[in-house]
Amino acid sequence: MAVKDRDRFSTATRLRLLGEQTAARVYRSQTRRQARRSRLTGRAALLVLVLCSLVVALAYPMRQYVSQRAQIADLQRQQEQARARVEQLRDLKARWQDDAYAEQQIRRRLHYVMPGETGYVVVDPGAGRHSRADLGAAHRPWYTNVWDGVDKSDASDQ
Repeated sequence: MAVKDRDRFSTATRLRLLGEQTAARVYRSQTRRQARRSRLTGRAALLVLVLCSLVVALAYPMRQYVSQRAQIADLQRQQEQARARVEQLRDLKARWQDDAYAEQQIRRRLHYVMPGETGYVVVDPGAGRHSRADLGAAHRPWYTNVWDGVDKSDASDQ
């Protein structure tokens, strides 16, 4: 009995017990991993594969459907705009059929006057000064102005 007690506390015995405990832990962890892996069965994998195939197969037709619906909506909007423009043009045509409107537009746009009337055209005196881009160009020789114009047009192309 003394040999057993001494054997129980020996280093070799303790190491063997420690090894058995470690092996049991490793075995338990491996069985847990296997249990986790076994949740994905062949049927589940097949189901996932079928669902992925359906998603891939339906993605392009759905994209086409959505784009065609957007195109239809855009064409309907353009059609409504065209109808509104046709109505505006019909109204304008009906106005031009009226002689009073035509006379008013002719007088306003073409500066016509009736016999016996005096026509006046008011010219803005500042308009001539604003229209010239370079006021100093008059004091230079003509060929300098031409060359500057060539340089400006060349710079605008770049």
